[in-house]
Amino acid sequence: MHTLIEDKSFRNKLYVFKDRREAGKLLSQQLVGHKNTDAIVLGIPSGGVPVAAEIANALVLPLDLLIVRKVQIPYNTESGFGAVSPDNMVLLNEKLFSKLNLSAEEVKRQIQRTRETIKKRNDLFRKGVPFPSVKNKVAIIVDDGLASGYTMLSAIAFIKRHEPQKIVVAVPTGSKETVDDVLSQVDELVCLNVRSGFVFAVADAYENWHDLDDDEVLSFLKNFNESGTSND
Repeated sequence: MHTLIEDKSFRNKLYVFKDRREAGKLLSQQLVGHKNTDAIVLGIPSGGVPVAAEIANALVLPLDLLIVRKVQIPYNTESGFGAVSPDNMVLLNEKLFSKLNLSAEEVKRQIQRTRETIKKRNDLFRKGVPFPSVKNKVAIIVDDGLASGYTMLSAIAFIKRHEPQKIVVAVPTGSKETVDDVLSQVDELVCLNVRSGFVFAVADAYENWHDLDDDEVLSFLKNFNESGTSND
């Protein structure tokens, strides 16, 4: 069974969240059934970390990071033609990839760069600690939004390889097409702000938006670990 939970009053609206932290608080209200269970919250850096910290705090659950990364298009680094998971598996967006005319060497180079970034982030954010067991647990995967969805699909595939009891994806916003794709791969998808239309940007769901740098991610993690709360 694939269940979508959304806020119909947010459908197709822009700037519905003050910031990522408020979005996390609102998501946690839809996930209250997991409070004080053996579920685990897994935030995707960077933007998913403040959202995940709010959820983990509200639900009294452990927080960890699921470090997946899009494979950047060489001449347009804002976009990706796939994603790499923490165990180095590559998931390609075949539809987009077939149109890019990248050489085999370019593809190999971009995938290698992505793997290096994942290793660096794992060392920086997780101190290289082994990934926690999700076997027979509910895994709640959190990001700040779903655009093309390949980063999230890569994260889901990684978690499936670790035999969870159930996979829940929680995101504040997502494009309708991607929401449908992701929903087919998980037990439950909480996406409060579903938007249709030709153009979609995650940032358009937020009044206050900026790309988080590494220091901000570390600060959220430090505050959560010290007090069980996220950043002020």
